[in-house]
This record gives sequence, structure tokens and C-alpha cells, in this order.
Amino acid sequence: MLTSFDLSQLIFISAAYLLLLFGVAWISEHGLIPRWVIRHPLTYTLSLGVFASAWAFYGTVGLAYQYGFGFLASYLGVTGAFLLAPVLLYPILRITRTYQLSSLADLFAFRFRSSWAGALTTLFMLIGVMPLLALQIQAVADSIGILTREPLQNRFALAFCALITLFTILFGARHIATREKHEGLVFAIAFESVVKLFTLGAIGLYALYGVFGGPSELELWLVQNQAALNALHTPLQEGPWRTLLLVFFASAIVMPHMYHMAFTENFNPRAIVSASWGLPLFLLLMSLSVPLILWAGLKLGATTNPEYFTLGLGIAVGNKTLALLAYVGGLSASSGLIIVTTLALSGMALNHLVLPLYQPPAQGNIYRWLKWTRRALIIAIIMASYGFYLLLGAEQDLANLGIVAFVATLQFLPGVLSVLYWPTANRRGFIAGLLTGIAVWAVSMLLPLVSNLQGIHLPLFNIIYILDQENWHLAATSSLAANVLVFTLVSLFTEASSEEKSAAEACTVDNVRRPQRRELVAGSPQEFATQLAKPLGGKTAQKEVEQALRDLHLPFDEPRPYALRRLRDRIEANLSGLMGPSVAQDIVETFLPYKNGSETYVSEDIHFIESRLEDYHLRLTGLAAELDALRRFHRQTLQELPMGVCSLAKDQEILMWNRAMEELTGISAQRVVGSRLGALDQPWKSLLEDFTRQLDEHLHKQHLNMDGEMRWLNLHKAAIDEPLAPGNSGLVLLVEDVTETRVLEDQLVHSERLASIGRLAAGVAHEIGNPVTGIACLAQNLREDREDDDEMVELSGQILDQTKRISRIVQSLMNFAHAGQQQRAEYPVSLAEVAQDAIGLLALNRNSTEVQFFNLCDPDHLAKGDPQRLAQVLINLLSNARDASPPGGAIRVTSEVSEMSVVLQVEDEGTGIPQAIMDRLFEPFFTTKDPGKGTGLGLALVYSIVEEHYGQITIDSPADPERQLGTRFRVTLPRFIDTTPVAT
Repeated sequence: MLTSFDLSQLIFISAAYLLLLFGVAWISEHGLIPRWVIRHPLTYTLSLGVFASAWAFYGTVGLAYQYGFGFLASYLGVTGAFLLAPVLLYPILRITRTYQLSSLADLFAFRFRSSWAGALTTLFMLIGVMPLLALQIQAVADSIGILTREPLQNRFALAFCALITLFTILFGARHIATREKHEGLVFAIAFESVVKLFTLGAIGLYALYGVFGGPSELELWLVQNQAALNALHTPLQEGPWRTLLLVFFASAIVMPHMYHMAFTENFNPRAIVSASWGLPLFLLLMSLSVPLILWAGLKLGATTNPEYFTLGLGIAVGNKTLALLAYVGGLSASSGLIIVTTLALSGMALNHLVLPLYQPPAQGNIYRWLKWTRRALIIAIIMASYGFYLLLGAEQDLANLGIVAFVATLQFLPGVLSVLYWPTANRRGFIAGLLTGIAVWAVSMLLPLVSNLQGIHLPLFNIIYILDQENWHLAATSSLAANVLVFTLVSLFTEASSEEKSAAEACTVDNVRRPQRRELVAGSPQEFATQLAKPLGGKTAQKEVEQALRDLHLPFDEPRPYALRRLRDRIEANLSGLMGPSVAQDIVETFLPYKNGSETYVSEDIHFIESRLEDYHLRLTGLAAELDALRRFHRQTLQELPMGVCSLAKDQEILMWNRAMEELTGISAQRVVGSRLGALDQPWKSLLEDFTRQLDEHLHKQHLNMDGEMRWLNLHKAAIDEPLAPGNSGLVLLVEDVTETRVLEDQLVHSERLASIGRLAAGVAHEIGNPVTGIACLAQNLREDREDDDEMVELSGQILDQTKRISRIVQSLMNFAHAGQQQRAEYPVSLAEVAQDAIGLLALNRNSTEVQFFNLCDPDHLAKGDPQRLAQVLINLLSNARDASPPGGAIRVTSEVSEMSVVLQVEDEGTGIPQAIMDRLFEPFFTTKDPGKGTGLGLALVYSIVEEHYGQITIDSPADPERQLGTRFRVTLPRFIDTTPVAT
């Protein structure tokens, strides 16, 4: 028999272990351990080993002594829950991460849109978990008592609570403001799981080889002691172990420490896949030692209670190291559960008990207030657990304490399942069922635990219900059955609110969330910050808005209604993680409300649904996958359609903007989808808004000036009901760019005009030429015959002048007639020389306006074409420029060159050309000169010659925008490039 340990020695070992735990957390927090190790799925899986508390380390041996192999239900129940991870755990994780729900109370408050649901869950969880926390304290205190054989457990229990409180505060309540994961805590809990597995495994191996001498001797001992083996098999024929299986199945989800580690502290959603088989393996390895320790304790006749055979084994064989190893393992199991459970409960109490009653003033530092309030709650919860431990007086078995706590949390299982698989459940049903189940549990299990009540008389059934450890499973099944019955009946006969229905849809397993598309009062992130400053304070509000913008990768000047709705949802989710969903919802609905007028128009947010479907499409199977593939094909068809497509909702929010629309407008879909039509840049804003207001469904050849370039568009529209919102009629706009067609049509019309003039010219030249020649001859003869008659000489001279004018017109027509028939010469034409020749010819006319010609063409700028024809172009342009110039005006001829073309410019200082007639300048017979002073064929001939040379001609008027004077003709011609090889 081992002599007792010194109390100071155990205190030193306890402090050293907790300091080691502190060090493990500290080095992981400060990056001394590689990040990939901390975030590895194995670390996450081991952190879930927090489930194996002192109850599992010590109590399961006592449970095996009492229920035989039924003790395996504690491991098989959790195993079953994790094997169902795809349909049970992963959906809860998705909801938790999406809406920042850090506890079970947050989940229920969000799902049932009720602060009462969160508050009652928190209150009953605090009451229900107290026996489990007291169990951990009692296990450590009893271990001290067994090893020291001194009645000093209460004092050491208090010291242990103080150390655990300090650790929980340091590594559980430091990141309120940033809501970061507690990497140090997770890694420390994973380290504790390794310690528990190692110590329990070492004790089990010692029992097998040190006590029995090996597997064969163990088998021989079991043959000789059939009672020990039968004690493990017999209880399986009875009822309690089945109830144990259900209880521990629920505990894997609803226990606060399991929820916190599985969901709140989850770094990577895919880690649950590894945990679904890793945690069952971990628990299996721990359970292998339980029967070995039980049999070894029975063989050695250990003097301790069977629950402490793990510790008593070392005492019975006089092995001090083995006893200390068991003590450290039990200390590790107890401390891990207390830390995580207290951390989870403090967050629940803060969000659902404190903040709904009192919110910190906006003038102060809200983050600091939340942090210190949570620390105070941690202290209060651990001290309450210590008080509950004192109330019990350390007289209860560990297994009994654990079962009472597990049955209490079993009452939350119907609520969890309804969150995922019962959309019609409502808050009234949940609260009524929870109150009923907790009431039955309190009377049948909690009262016997804290009082001397031995039984309850049930007059309705005329029986007396005996309260003891043998029929606890009846209390468990009764409380759960009452809970489910009331929950179901109340939910069936009462109506859920619209908010509950929306939340239920968001929580269902197959959900692809369909948020409503409504207009917010706030129109920018800055307005969000201004409004949130009222409840949160300026700095906190700004920080929360900036954090939400970073989460969504949005700019701070984001104006789109779609993006602002996403921003509102994200802020609510972030505040939910900070202050709980109930408080977050109240703040957001109060200070970031929707417009009142938008209540009459609510539809589904199509753009968001499509973005979610893009995320989900790889998970779809069967008919859903085929329908999604069809949807994607149709959307791709619209995206690639070579015609601009713009889909509008009833409130003119842009739902679609395809690639052709992007190319046509130069506006990206990412910038406009989700915004109103009125947010478009000009001139598209006016064009599309005007078209949507018109009754016509088709508009053809609408001209639009884009950066000085004229575009011609055909517009079409069709009314279409918005998906998922019958009765809300939106619009689909089609925009067709017909600019090239219009240009070709204009060229064709012009060519037809020239052709008609050519045909006319041929006839005119033949029919008019000879008579005009005869008239000219007669007039000449008349003047010669009557030279002495001045009046007759004058009349005959006028006749000759008019015949010459007719000849010039006929000659111009003939030039048109042969313009397209002549073989175009391709010579190097010096624009400087041609310009000088044209200026020289025009200078011979003394009857015209006196102007100054400036030939500024570069002699090296050569065009490719016919010099005579290009001279005609310059003569006509310079003549028109002179006629339009004021006396003494300047006319400049310049040239520019590029790689393949040369540009000739003729600029005057006249009054300019009115925009109204700009499009008609090159039409034959169109002239602005007085009757008798112009034929209207000059510019038409210029256009024909330039086109014949494969060139272009454009007009800028006014050439001087500041003075609103002058006209500039720009003639672009092919450049002549000398390709003759240079002789060497």
C-alpha cells in the first residue's frame, strides 16, 4: 500500500501542469508553433477530446462497474453523432459560420427570432451544466483527498477554481474586438487530450501487464472469476444503456463545450470530415483501458470507490509514479472541460442575459466593456460551480452527477433537430417544450440531487415515483417525451411569424438562401457608420463597417443597393458574433432599416441567389444538377449573345448586364449589377431611362453621341415577371448597335445619288451641249455684227456668260459621270506642291474676297493618288474656305503623317457651319450660297474623289471652340511609301 502524498507536493504538481498548459497556449498564440500544425485537422480532432472530462477519465470505470458494457454508450453515442456529420454537424457549422452564431443559445435565438429562446436556453444550460462543472471540481478534490488522506478537499478545490479562472480569462476572453479564433486555447485543449489518452493508456497497459501479466493471464483470471465478466454483460439486457446511448448522442451537439470546440473554434469546415472518424477512434482508444482498469481494481481489491480505480490502482500496487500519472490525467480532463464550458457559458450569458437588459454606453469603449463583463461572468460561473460543489457536499457519485447534467442538456436536442429539419416549428412550441422538459428533469433528477426528497406521489396515475439512481432513465425518457410532445402540439396549432419562416428557410439543410430585395434608408457605407454610431459609438461603428466591407471585398464608397444589402447582412452577422443575434438584430433593424415604401414591393434577390448557386453547383446531384446545368447554359447563352441584354427589376435595379452590353457601353457588369438604372453614366442613363418610360416597345435608329463619335442603336424591350415574385413585372432591354449598317446605308444612298447624277450628266451633256454651243455662236455673231450698238454688245456678253456657266455645270456633271469609271493613278503626290498650285490658281480671281493663304504642308508628306484629281479637291476646299472667310481672313493648309496615312487639313476663320446642315454638305446640289453663285456640286465632287482614293473626309466646326469660329476639313489619304531598293 502506497503511503500518502504530501499536499504541498500535489499543489506544486498541479500548478506546474497548469503552468505547462499556459505555456503551450502562449507559444501557440505567439506563432512559435507552425500555423499549419495548429490548424491541422488532427489538432482540431484532438481538441474535441474535451468531451472526455473527469467523468470519462474516472466516472466511466464506475459506470462500467454499475452498467457493465453499457458504459460504451458514452463513447458510441458521440461516435454516432460524428458519423452523421454530413447531415447533422456540417449543416450546423454552415449556419454558425455564416451568421456568426457562437453558441447554442445564439442558434436558437436566430432560428426562432426570439430573445426569450436565447435567454431560456442560456438559463437552463447554466443550471443543467452545474452538476457537470461540480463533478470536475469534485474529481480533483477527491483525488487530492485520496492521495493525501486529509480532509482538505474544499480548500484545494477553491485554489483549483482560482487557477482555472485565471487561465480561462487569459486565453478565452482576450479577442472580443477582433472575434478571432482562440488558437492558443484550441492547441492547449488538443495537448490535454494527448495527455489524457497517454495517461489512461499507460494505466490500462500497466493493468494488463503489471497486474495480470499479459492477455493470457487476464483470460485465465476472467475464466476463474465469471462474476466479473457477467457483471459487464448482464446490464445490456436492461433499459438504461439505450437511454445512455441517446443521452450521449445529444451531448456531442448540445453540450456547451462540444458546441464551442466543434463549431465556434472551427478553423476549417473540412476538418469535420477528419473528426467524423478521428474522434470515434480517439474515444475507442480511451475506452479500451476502462474494463482493464476495472478488472485490475477488482483483482487487487482497491480500497477506493470504483469510480477512482484509475487513481486507486497506483495506490494499491504502491506505485507512486502511476498514481501521480493518474492524478495528472484527471487534472487535465477536469481543467479542459471547465475552461471550455465556462468560456462558452460566459458568452451565452453576456449575449442573452446581460446585453438584452443593459447595453454599454456608446461614448465608451464597447469592446473593453464586453471583455471585462465576460471576464466577470467567467468568475461568477466558476464560483457558482464551486458553490454547487459545496452544496452537494461531495456525497454524489461522479457517474450520477454526469448523468443528471447530460439529461438536462438532452432537452435541447428537439430544438436542434427542428432547426435543421422542421421549418414549421415555431418559438412558442420550442419554449413550451423546453419549459416542460426542464420542469420534469428538475423535479425527477435535480431535486433528489440537492435535497433529501426520496419520491414523488403521482395522484393522476395513483403511483409513487421513487427517485434513485436505478430509474434515472425513466426520468430522462419522460422529460424528453414531454418536451417533444408539447413542442410538436404547440408548433402544429400555432402560426410562425414571417421572421421565423425566413430564418427557418436560412437554416434548413438544403437551403440556398433567398434574401429579399428591398431598398435601405442608408445609401452608402458612410451612412451605415453614421447610423451605427448612435448605439455603438463612432470608433466602434466605423471599425465594424470597415470589417464588414473587408469581409465582402467591397470599396468604402460602394453605392449599389445590392451590395448595401449584403453589407447590412454582414454587419448583423458580425455584431451577432460580438453581442448575440438578438441584440444584433435589434440594432440593425432599428438603425439600418428598410424604407417604409419598400414594404409594398418585396421580391427575391436574384443576383444573390445566382451567386449562391454558383457556390453550390458542385454539390448538386441528380435532377437538381441537371436543372442547374440547364440554368447555366441559358445564362451563358444570354451572356454570349451578340446583342446587349439588360434585365431590370420593377424598381429598375439591374439584374443582368451581359458581355455585349459591357463592350457597347464600356461599363462592366461588376460595377452596375445590383445598382439602379439611374446610376449609369451618361448618355446611357438618359437613353435607357427615357426608353423604359415610353410606351413603344421598339425604337429604331436612335443616335447617341459617345465621345464625339455618333452611334446608331435599335432598342427593344419586353415585360417579364420576376422569378419567385409573381406580379412584379420587370423589363428586359435589348440594345442593338447598327452603326455599321447605318454607315453602309448612307454610303449606298450617296453612291446611288452619284450614279443617278452620272446618268443625268450623260443625258444633259448630249441634249444641252449642242444647243448651248449654238446659242454661244449666235451671241458671238450678234456682238460682232453690232459692235457699234453698246446695248446689244452688253446683252450678247451676258448671253455668252450664261452659256459659259451652263458649260461649267455640264462639265461638273460629266466629271461625276466619269468619276467612278476612271482608272485611279497611284503616283507620289506632294501635298505641299498641290496646295501651292491650287493657291496660285485661286489668286488669279480678282473678283473674290481678299484673304491670306498659308501653305504649311511639309514637302516630305507624300500621298498616293492622282495629282490632278487631288488638285481639284484642294481647289474646291480652298474656294469654299475663301467664300466663307471675312476680308483679310487667313486660310491655312497643313499636313500630318502617320505610319500608313497622311492627313491634309484646310482651316478657315469664317462663321462656321451650322450643326443642322452638317450631314447634308456632301449631297449633290446642296449649297448654302446665294442663287446663281454655287452649283452645289463642289463638295460632292470632293467627297467622290476622296472616296475614289480610299480616303476619308471629316469636318470640325467650329474649329476654334472658344471663339465659336472657323471650319476645318480633314482629308485622310493613303501615304505613299517608296519601296524602291537602295543601290549599294
